[in-house]
Amino acid sequence: MASPVEARILRGFRDYLPEVMLPRQRMLEQVARVFESFGFAPLSTPALEYADILVGKYGDEGDKLLYRFLDNGERDIALRYDLTVPLARVVGMNRDLVKPFKRYHIAPVWRAETPGRGRFREFSQCDVDIVGSDSIMADAECLAVGASVLKALGVERFQLRVNNRKLLTALLERVQVSGNAALGVLRTVDKLPKIGEEKTRELLATENKLDTPAIDAVFAFLKLAPEELNSFFADSEIGLKGAAELHELLKLASELGIRDCVAVDLSIARGLDYYTGTIYETFLLDLEAIGSVMSGGRYDNLLGMFGGESIPAVGISLGVDRLFYGLQELKLVREQASPTQVLVTVFDESTRAQAYQVAATLRAAGVRAEVFLGAGKLKKQFQYADRKQIPFAVVAGPDELARGEVTLKDLKSGTQSILAIGALAGAFGA
Repeated sequence: MASPVEARILRGFRDYLPEVMLPRQRMLEQVARVFESFGFAPLSTPALEYADILVGKYGDEGDKLLYRFLDNGERDIALRYDLTVPLARVVGMNRDLVKPFKRYHIAPVWRAETPGRGRFREFSQCDVDIVGSDSIMADAECLAVGASVLKALGVERFQLRVNNRKLLTALLERVQVSGNAALGVLRTVDKLPKIGEEKTRELLATENKLDTPAIDAVFAFLKLAPEELNSFFADSEIGLKGAAELHELLKLASELGIRDCVAVDLSIARGLDYYTGTIYETFLLDLEAIGSVMSGGRYDNLLGMFGGESIPAVGISLGVDRLFYGLQELKLVREQASPTQVLVTVFDESTRAQAYQVAATLRAAGVRAEVFLGAGKLKKQFQYADRKQIPFAVVAGPDELARGEVTLKDLKSGTQSILAIGALAGAFGA
């Protein structure tokens, strides 16, 4: 006999037991309803892609985080890092899609990064993207979707923080930084809210090799109010364009009724290579330490990587596991061990067939009903229901069944009532 294998799990991965998976699934169902209410349709793509589809789309740091390997056919493949590049590949393979193409995608992604609080190597994302529109209305609609998702989940205090990569590009031109060095500066600036000005200045000098005048210029930009952007970038065409797009986005946020939860944050850089315009990150104001729970932006050049045609696109991605963790911390998640609403007990073998019929009647009316797998000893059956947090039990003894009745027991309060079998579903509003 083979030696037993130790039951263990890879670091950065996790199991979701029913008491977590059930509310998590309910959250995703609510998210999907919000997405569809804005006209987004579902899309699914493979977990594995040819490596050349993914490599080079996330910058040097992102490429290091890819789970990449040769399969049994010696093909160079990788697990998807996000849902955006696979979308670009889909669009490249389906040129006849009606545009604007509005899709949502809820699926796991994989990144070989250091695990931390609310951070895993396998995690799910929820993306909504609008492909084929260069209007800032599309950018604003993504913000509105994000705000609607959080409100639907019961989050009252959150903030969508916005910036524009064109502004950052103009800034980098001003301090004469380009290429990989520019991406390094953006990643450092992106850390400002977490590490503060002093540490950010230090990193800009030591890691990014900026001199003092350049660092001062960076911080002069970061401290600007939105209305000061035009004068700051008066000599920069791309800077003025970025300012105009940001002002238009704020105007549209007002028209959409979400301006009170949108704030300009010029330190937001979104370190990925492919962003070209609007960028945003979303924070739970009572749990900012867990980081952004929803982020994204405009990426007008990415889709051109597959087929050469430039197609404008914008999207927002919700980090499911991080958001779910946040909802748990905020006590907005009710744990469940079972989806069952009512346990139909089995009095003895002679009543089992009728117990099955009662359960089938309840299910047909939309009530989630479970039949106990056994018979007799009602105390044991009630204990099972209690451990699984099933709120109700139906007792169907021979005498009751002969009268076409059952007893419905509220397992929390202990109260019970006798009901006709035909009226049972009505007790659950069905």
